[in-house]
Amino acid sequence: MNKWLQSVVVAGVVIGLGAGGWAVATNNRKIEARASVAELMSDSDTSGFARAYTPRDFKFPQDHGPHNEFQTEWWYYTGNVADANGRHFGYQFTIFRRAIAAEANAKPIAANSFTSNQVYFAHFAITDSGAGKHSAFERFSRSGGNLAGAIAAPFHVFIEDWSVQSSMSTGGAEAVEIKAKDSRNGGEYAIQLNLNASKPLALHGERGLSAKSNLLGNASYYYSFTRMATTGKISTPSGTFEVRGDSWMDREWSTSALSANTAGWDWFSVQLGDQREVMLYFLRLKDGSIDPVSKGTLIEADGSTRNLKLEDFKVDVLDRWLSPHNNADYPMRWRLSIPSAGILIELTPRIKDQEMADISTVYWEGAVTLAGTSNGKTVSGVGYVEMTGYQAGLNRRL
Repeated sequence: MNKWLQSVVVAGVVIGLGAGGWAVATNNRKIEARASVAELMSDSDTSGFARAYTPRDFKFPQDHGPHNEFQTEWWYYTGNVADANGRHFGYQFTIFRRAIAAEANAKPIAANSFTSNQVYFAHFAITDSGAGKHSAFERFSRSGGNLAGAIAAPFHVFIEDWSVQSSMSTGGAEAVEIKAKDSRNGGEYAIQLNLNASKPLALHGERGLSAKSNLLGNASYYYSFTRMATTGKISTPSGTFEVRGDSWMDREWSTSALSANTAGWDWFSVQLGDQREVMLYFLRLKDGSIDPVSKGTLIEADGSTRNLKLEDFKVDVLDRWLSPHNNADYPMRWRLSIPSAGILIELTPRIKDQEMADISTVYWEGAVTLAGTSNGKTVSGVGYVEMTGYQAGLNRRL
């Protein structure tokens, strides 16, 4: 997933950060900010951090845990689920880690201090298609003091009582339980979901090295569980629903920066009914063109993968939507073609307003349904789409 830049939003919305760390947690006060991710990324000090230069040999379970030598990383889950009556829900749950300064540049932290060099924050959203409503929430916290953190084994990533935790006796990340709840306008929104990987993890890019520009080191280490059988409960003001479906997990860490010429990105995760999956993204440049490093991955039913270059796929925009929250003009229906894979599908949002408009960083992240053909046969499926950089200008209220 191409949230490789989004984690830097902390620099734009958290007050009181410095090389020594974060002395005051912000959870108990409302941070009001509206920011363009691309603009927030335009000035980021990456000195002293490790960079993703070459492919690596992934080691598990270690790589499911934190990589503090890199500036940013995230654990990202989305899913499409439904109850026994077919009522659809989409969900997003992402926890980010952001280092304030490289360890070599950070001021010493006393053992009894509440200061921390690591900031965690999380985004949680539910799309209730039956109610035609999308609701989003966020949290911020420092690491330490059992407020937030990440552990490789047994796998556990958390920010207060929002968490992803292994449900396996071995403590692995192939089977997890996700818990999150929050409230708005007197109504509670919650997820308690069990995810089990039904396919092996997929490495993106060059054996897991995913370039984000033509500059050496502007890359992430990136892998996914592209299909995780999902059961559990989703709660909204309409009630609590027993649901089942499929989820997608993305895992990335990096020390990267947007080039000055990048306006934003569009990212797609697709789960086809014939057990194939597709991840692809394209980086939009300010002149309207697409960065040639944009790419994707085709995951076959047997779990084998094939890299997709920009010339291997085409995405046509079929409709648009003007956000009533900020006048951002988003694409809103797409035709995706991958001729070499025999894929031609249309993706349609479950509802148009799935904009993350009520949190510190504005972007669109939503559940989609799809229909078309795959290998010459009719196919349907589900997916998620993320779009950033469509909001005109930077408008903060701090």
